[in-house]
Formats: sequence, C-alpha cells, structure tokens
Amino acid sequence: MENRVEWRISGGSASCTGARGWYAMLSEGARHPPLGEWLARIIGSWLQGETVLPAALGLGDEAFRALMRFHFPGVVLPRNMLKSRPPADPGRQAEREILFDLLREHGSLAAPEADWLAGIVAEGCLGEDHLWQDLGLWSRKDLSDLLFYGFAPLARRNTGDMKWKKFFYKQLCDAASLRLCQAPSCGVCRDYERCFGPEE
Repeated sequence: MENRVEWRISGGSASCTGARGWYAMLSEGARHPPLGEWLARIIGSWLQGETVLPAALGLGDEAFRALMRFHFPGVVLPRNMLKSRPPADPGRQAEREILFDLLREHGSLAAPEADWLAGIVAEGCLGEDHLWQDLGLWSRKDLSDLLFYGFAPLARRNTGDMKWKKFFYKQLCDAASLRLCQAPSCGVCRDYERCFGPEE
C-alpha cells in the first residue's frame, strides 16, 4: 500500500497518494505555467522515488527552496516523503557539468529558471533509462515539449527526432570534433533504433 500523507497549501489540507497525487497537489498550487506543470510532474515522481534525481533534484538545497517558492508558493513537502535516489557517481560530475553548460548555453529562459531546468535535465541524463523516465515525466511528448520550451535553439537541431539523451551526447561529440559512430549515415546504421526508435 502506498504511503498516505497530508499536504498543506495556502492554509488548506488534503490527503495525497502516490506520484499522481503529488502531481495533482503541486499542479493546483503551481505558478508560472507551463513550466510549473512539467515541474509538478517531475517533483511528484521524485517524491515517490520514481526518478534518478538525487536530493533537492540535484540543485542543492538553496536553489531547490528557491524553485519551490517561485513555482509552488505555499506548498510544504514533508521530509519523510523525500525518497530521492543517492547522487550519481561522483566520477561523473564533470560529465554533468558539461551537459549543464550545453543546455544553459542554449536556454530559452531567464535566470534563475534557466539554471534550475538545465541542472535538472543534466542530472536526468546520467540515468540509464529514457530521459523522460529518468526525469519522472509521463511521456516522451512531455519531455519534448519541455525541451522545446526551455532549450528551443538546441531542441530545434534535433530534426531527425533522435532520442534526447543520444542527441545531447552527439552535440557534445560534434563540438569536440569526435566521431564515435562509424556508420556512414544514420539510415544504414544497424543500431538505428538505439538512437531513433520508440521510447514508450
């Protein structure tokens, strides 16, 4: 049976169950759409341990509190529900920073939202599943909509609808003039579906 907890928002209270319940509560209190809607889904999943995101979404306590005040004023998250996973391998910190820089360089939002979103997405890229799953979103469409909103200049480069993690790492390789894939073109690559196949 899932944990049932009480949430408080703007002086009210109600019961909330599971990631979808947390999403409903957060969505009701969200400000600054449409980003607040996607963040409600991410945080709802994170509260249930259904993402790869570590404590404070990987942002650090101060930035996380600022995000919550900005997007979800009045929402109180009980500490005993923070079922986030441990941080990624410290040896991958440099990788996370490179991904953050790539995203931040092509951000469509102003600070501090641009920093928050780039940090969350970069952290999600260190997971092993599809990016939308590692972030706790509900579908690839959720992720694509979020990326086109938050990182439009970069997202528009994905003209072949490549899987988003593959696409981000390809951007890093291209920037470093690396060619890790030996296929002459995507169309003849025997691993085509690893980059372009369905993600549902």
